[in-house]
Amino acid sequence: MDIQEIRNVGILGAGKVGIVLAGLALDAGYTVRISGSGSVEKIALTIKTLVPGAIASENADVVANSDIVILAIPLSRYKNIAPALLQGKLVIDAMNYWWETDGIREEVLDPSSTSSEQVQAYFHGATLVKTFNHMGYHNLQEEARSAGDPKRKALFVTGNDHDAVDTVASFVDSMGFDTVVHYRLADGIMTEPGSPLFGASLRRPELKDIIDHFDQTEFGQKIAAQTR
Repeated sequence: MDIQEIRNVGILGAGKVGIVLAGLALDAGYTVRISGSGSVEKIALTIKTLVPGAIASENADVVANSDIVILAIPLSRYKNIAPALLQGKLVIDAMNYWWETDGIREEVLDPSSTSSEQVQAYFHGATLVKTFNHMGYHNLQEEARSAGDPKRKALFVTGNDHDAVDTVASFVDSMGFDTVVHYRLADGIMTEPGSPLFGASLRRPELKDIIDHFDQTEFGQKIAAQTR
């Protein structure tokens, strides 16, 4: 899929991250559909108030009418979505494990692989790309800027499918951020809680420096060995 083919953005999750990403997508000119954990009626007023112009709907309608789908739900709830629902879709994983919302890590994740690898394995018919997960939602909301702005911040984008990663990187650019791109989904662990990048709101050169340094650390090499 080429970035020019993306007109409709679907967001599963109407929490803080989902709402912010919906607003950025609307500002970028996309048609946005968004679903929450409850009924459409339950979230419709919130959506109308916080992101006027976005369409509140159910998961199935959001996915069916979207060219790209963003997972912005608590990580512990991704298996509440049927794998077949995302069959054939380009999917952005914006999720992280967070103990306050997800509970005991071992009950949510297999320690032998990264969260995104497990999400990809579950949604085996979809193509998963990891991004939007290391920057706080306030920073996402407040620091989106036009290309070329010297204060523009960057997001890490990674996945196993080169074409999908490139498309998502172009999408991230359209949402107001530069990118640092990798082509290995397991590298998404470098942006999750406990990593040097989690919470980072940095310009591209600074972000790239941290990623390159992380790759060279003993911890980074250990992670790479575990996820090859």
